[in-house]
Amino acid sequence: MTTDMTKSPDAPASSAPTGGVPAETAPTAEQALAALAALRAEVGKAVVGNDNAVLYLVLALLCRGHVLLEGVPGVAKTLLVRALARSLDLEHARVQFTPDLMPGDVTGSQIYDPHSAEFTFRHGPVFTNLLLADEINRTPPKTQSALLESMEERQVSVDGQPRPLPDPFVVIATQNPIEQEGTYPLPEAQLDRFLFKVDIQLPGRDDEFRVLQRHAAGFDPRDLAAAGLRPVAGPAHIAAARAAVGTVAVSPEVLAYIVDLCRATRSAPAVRHGASTRGATALMAAARAFAWLNGRAFTTPDDVKFVATTVLRHRLQLRPEAELDGVTAEAVLAGLLHSVPVPV
Repeated sequence: MTTDMTKSPDAPASSAPTGGVPAETAPTAEQALAALAALRAEVGKAVVGNDNAVLYLVLALLCRGHVLLEGVPGVAKTLLVRALARSLDLEHARVQFTPDLMPGDVTGSQIYDPHSAEFTFRHGPVFTNLLLADEINRTPPKTQSALLESMEERQVSVDGQPRPLPDPFVVIATQNPIEQEGTYPLPEAQLDRFLFKVDIQLPGRDDEFRVLQRHAAGFDPRDLAAAGLRPVAGPAHIAAARAAVGTVAVSPEVLAYIVDLCRATRSAPAVRHGASTRGATALMAAARAFAWLNGRAFTTPDDVKFVATTVLRHRLQLRPEAELDGVTAEAVLAGLLHSVPVPV
């Protein structure tokens, strides 16, 4: 088990970092939008060809959601999260999930102090803003479930005492889709707590060429400071952006489209279990955030379509016979997005 906790040198000692931005100088919505655009550009200094993944990480921050990154080894999943953390004025921690990892290694535990003859609580790495759960499917379900309360309630309960987590709090988990030996598939209840499942693909030829060019010029992925990455956004920008997203209008017609789309997943012939109501609310939240990032004060069906696959793909359980026939959740959703009537 490997745990790496990193704290911004300017962050206060409290459990809710503020990024050093006084309340009286809270940024406007326009400033927050500009800061998030700068954030995406800053991450691009280290990560090539994963602009779509960066977009979904930003959307997760706006929606108070969590992200599951899936991809083969060596496609910069961990580097992507590290670059995001470096570009944000937030605390972050990394936990390497292994078969011997215990729940207390993640959440923290009570430690007996022989000098005071009392138990004191030792905070685990989950008490941070950005938690990178690396290879989350390599740890047993008991330890995986230790994150459930943190992801849903934004708190940790130890010995019956709830302890709030910092705000913002986002879990970004990674898993390898091809190596199944020694892994434990995530239970459906935990998959449903992830706002997005983002597939990280191997880069195209041009992007891979750019990666090699950077490494040939001296880029070291273990030294992001030398690559020029610096914090360009903080908690105040995220709070202002979240407040602005909350003002984005969603018409009854778009709400009905979201409902019809999610209900269609439950009756699709290839699907055993479709998207839940939590999935429908997640789809609405992601569409609103995407609309705001694109400078609009209202949500369109195209916003819903853009985020639908990434929000819903991990919430569908296919029938075994459909999986044997090579049917995928992405293919099912593509068909539904084509067949479900779109409001005009």
